Amino acid sequence: MSWPQVPLESLAAPFKGSITDGPFGSNLARQHYRSSGPLVVRLQNIGDGVFVESRAHIDADHFESLRKHEVLPGDLLIASLGEVLPRACIAPRDLGSAIVKADCIRVRLRDDVDQRWVNYSLQRPAARKWAEQHRHGVGRPRLGLRGIRAIPIPLPSLAEQRRIVEILEDHLSRLDSASHELSRASRRLLNLDESVLRALVPDDCPSRPLVDLLDAPLTNGRSVPSREGGFPVLRLTALKDAGVDLSERKAGDWSRAEASRFLVQRGDFLVARGNGSLRLVGRGSLVRAEPDEVAFPDTAIRARPRVSDLLPDFLDVMWNSRRTRSQVEAVARTSAGIYKVNQSQLERIELPSLPISFQLRVVEKMDAIDDSRRRLLDTISLAERRQQSMRRSVLAAAFEGKLTGRHTDTEVIDEAASLEGAPR
Repeated sequence: MSWPQVPLESLAAPFKGSITDGPFGSNLARQHYRSSGPLVVRLQNIGDGVFVESRAHIDADHFESLRKHEVLPGDLLIASLGEVLPRACIAPRDLGSAIVKADCIRVRLRDDVDQRWVNYSLQRPAARKWAEQHRHGVGRPRLGLRGIRAIPIPLPSLAEQRRIVEILEDHLSRLDSASHELSRASRRLLNLDESVLRALVPDDCPSRPLVDLLDAPLTNGRSVPSREGGFPVLRLTALKDAGVDLSERKAGDWSRAEASRFLVQRGDFLVARGNGSLRLVGRGSLVRAEPDEVAFPDTAIRARPRVSDLLPDFLDVMWNSRRTRSQVEAVARTSAGIYKVNQSQLERIELPSLPISFQLRVVEKMDAIDDSRRRLLDTISLAERRQQSMRRSVLAAAFEGKLTGRHTDTEVIDEAASLEGAPR
């Protein structure tokens, strides 16, 4: 079905300022933000089709001076900057007093246009393709107000818009329900390790401080500048959840003799000394492979467990558990926005004191759980990609006039998805 295509600006209400972007520069700088008052709609509020809660406010007096940028419930909000363009949502009914910030476009539509129709139209594959051809800028792509005004929108009659939107939302609600269940399953899987570990190693089991379980004292790495051809040193980014990535390194301005005290070996456990996030400070990573000669950096602390008392793999399992994380986060200190831990704090961290044979069984059990979880997460990821492809297919079919609300819609959507190459 072929409908006329019109630029978005032609659908705006017939008054000056019905399409506007937010104030730039000193008119709405961060120092104007308050903990309460009228809302500032920012880029992070504009989800792909949905309004995302994220609060920033200004005082009522400043709001009055920026009334021309006001947002009312039902207004269309469009992000002019970002990886996904055009990205839009409808201002919710309970929004309250609000204005748009820079890089956010507010469009007040004509009465004979359904806001939902335009919102969905901006999500359809044809609109995304148009944006790719017209966006500009280095780094984060931008359409800008001029580009957004020109986005082509298909325009059937208002009755037809509403009819198709009702059919479309029926299909999308089913996909959204499936997406919700997939997200729920992912969250439950991510918590699976912790649940199993708590069952295997109860909180009331005997414990000892880390310092009593080490083969050598905790050691800070050394800071060295880069030098081509110098002796290698790991980067902090080498500390991964799956183990230390020995390829994440640089050539340092020092000799092998100077680096000898800081060489890592298999079974070493490296702990991040600092991070801007409390959730990440003190996270640990195990050297699982036999390394070539490489040192660890000043941004990490090395723990070398005494294997007669503490298996390196058991330390890895326990260190990033909630049981240990709560202790690490309790002793971390912040300075200039960076959370830090030191050797004396980490030495006092209490770890389960269990026979080596029991530690080994825990490690084997957790390895099996991790393998199963990874396989399930891969399956969920495939289903999520399929769901996203189906959503694009539903939108494409709707704006090509192919949805009827009858059972044949499923065949149309499946055919479109197969043409797109949706994962199965």
